[in-house]
Amino acid sequence: MKKVRVWDLPVRLFHWMLAILILVSIITQQIGGNAMEWHFRSGYAVLALVGFRIIWGLVGSRYARFVSFLHGPSTIVGYLRGGKDALKGKYIGHNPLGSLSVFAMLGVVAAQAISGLYANDDIASEGPLVKFISKDLSDQITWFHKEVSANLLYLLVAMHLLAIAVYYFRKKQDLVTPMLTGDQHVEFDAPHANDGWGMRLLALLIVAVSALAVYYLVSLPPRGA
Repeated sequence: MKKVRVWDLPVRLFHWMLAILILVSIITQQIGGNAMEWHFRSGYAVLALVGFRIIWGLVGSRYARFVSFLHGPSTIVGYLRGGKDALKGKYIGHNPLGSLSVFAMLGVVAAQAISGLYANDDIASEGPLVKFISKDLSDQITWFHKEVSANLLYLLVAMHLLAIAVYYFRKKQDLVTPMLTGDQHVEFDAPHANDGWGMRLLALLIVAVSALAVYYLVSLPPRGA
């Protein structure tokens, strides 16, 4: 077995910070009241992280780029039919099935965070962009935020945790440790991801730009102000 650096530090930090922020968002929403202030803050942070990950998926290290795990339907079907033998193949980082979960998670998390900007609770809390749309439209987006994207997110999180358990107990493959250390053990030669300080500084710059963009978005004054 050969040890290969697959997940760079920015990807690992993104993964764990997103998990923490999603948990914070769920807890604060359940508490309600004054905790909703932190619910919005965690949502803004989630949106900034998603913005970073999209850009990092284009310019990041080898296995962080979307092109490295963007697979067609025939490849995904072939992987599913391959069973355990497929795990011994050419895939490093996200396998064809795992790639689907990445794109689905990014899409649903983005939809949840963006819709939250326009949502309201008819009591005391409302998103920073509600002032730009009608009350009826805000109510429709609120329904989507609470009943559609939120439930899809819960489903994806549950499927993600189930997949980790299945791979660990049935297929004897640890998916958690590589996301902590960045290294994956494989039976074939594979190039390392560039996880040097130059790439890490680039990631930090992208995070800063993404955070500033979100701050600007949520700070927009009402029309005519």
